[in-house]
Amino acid sequence: MALEKQTEMTAAETDALLGRHETGVLSLARDDEPYSIPISYGYDASDRTFYLRLVSTPESEKRAFLSSSPTARIVVQESDDRTYRSAVAKGTLEEISTDEMTVEHVEQFGDAKRPLFEVWGESKRDLRIQLYQLDADSVSGRHIELEPDA
Repeated sequence: MALEKQTEMTAAETDALLGRHETGVLSLARDDEPYSIPISYGYDASDRTFYLRLVSTPESEKRAFLSSSPTARIVVQESDDRTYRSAVAKGTLEEISTDEMTVEHVEQFGDAKRPLFEVWGESKRDLRIQLYQLDADSVSGRHIELEPDA
């Protein structure tokens, strides 16, 4: 059985992990109820800010959670045969209205790989496309290396 060696990643290593990926999991919580969804994001390492474009329907859980100003976490991970790396960012999602949109926002949202338009099997009325940023209160990274079997 392989042993594992776990270490905390430096801020630079964590930022590099977040910068080379474009997808992760967004987890939201309100009261005692969690909600998680896969997302695409843009990331600005200079101020540790994430940019997300989220689409929801009127009846979706996502819209209900987003309207409650929940605490949020973004989790990004990568792995290969013997190495696992993950990063977790915690903060509050803030919606960016089109009135507040800046050139810098547009550039960052351009890094989010999610298509600008959603493709649905059926026609969907009342889709809401919201732009968010998460200014991370904390960002941490972990690196786990499995030692070869002896």
